Amino acid sequence: MRACARTSARTTVRALLSLRTLAGPLGNLDTFVVGPRRVERVVIRSDELAKRVVRLTTSVGDIGIRFDDDRRLHDGDVLYADDELVIIIGVETDDLFVIRPRDIGQALAIGHALGNRHLPAQFDGDALLVRYDPLVEELLREKSVPFSRETRVVPEAFRHAHAPHNHE
Repeated sequence: MRACARTSARTTVRALLSLRTLAGPLGNLDTFVVGPRRVERVVIRSDELAKRVVRLTTSVGDIGIRFDDDRRLHDGDVLYADDELVIIIGVETDDLFVIRPRDIGQALAIGHALGNRHLPAQFDGDALLVRYDPLVEELLREKSVPFSRETRVVPEAFRHAHAPHNHE
């Protein structure tokens, strides 16, 4: 039993020593010059985009990121670069409803109904993005709101608004 505990402790120490800590990304693939370097994509779930502290495993070891401000990770963010390699964030696609109300009245009605369910949502141009939910699909069909179901990378994490309120 003691030998296992020592081996586990050595492994933990080695893992901690190989951790690289970053204050934030070096840039984004949209503007970062990769050139002939190999690109390694580290894939995360969209929920992880909201985290202030993230630990990722890469081919050069673990990378820890800690934001002390409101910045967060985005798809394509560059975490590491040397002469041969560039490591970027890749975000998994989400199963979404892309909702396109016909007019302002329909937009307000569906926005109110989704807000009453405390569903996190995002805007993308004139579309409202909501994660797939069979009850939401039923609501959209019942109210005849135009929508499509798509899988896509969201620009930021879905977040709940934590404004104090009551239901009286």
